[in-house]
Amino acid sequence: MRPSIRAKIVKVCEAKIAAKGDDVGVSFYAFFANKNDDPELLMEVAQWWIMEMKLDYFEKARKIISLV
Repeated sequence: MRPSIRAKIVKVCEAKIAAKGDDVGVSFYAFFANKNDDPELLMEVAQWWIMEMKLDYFEKARKIISLV
């Protein structure tokens, strides 16, 4: 996965944890705008999330940070 999206994933997860607490869950859609303006990047993250890591739709933000 691209270093830029890895950094964004960590930033988004940390913000979610700060706002909602340590048990907050996220899906891979949390890292994208509602408008699908970069389908290649979306598929890259989906491939990592679903195929490589075999994660559920929602996962704990702390877990995602540790995997990234």
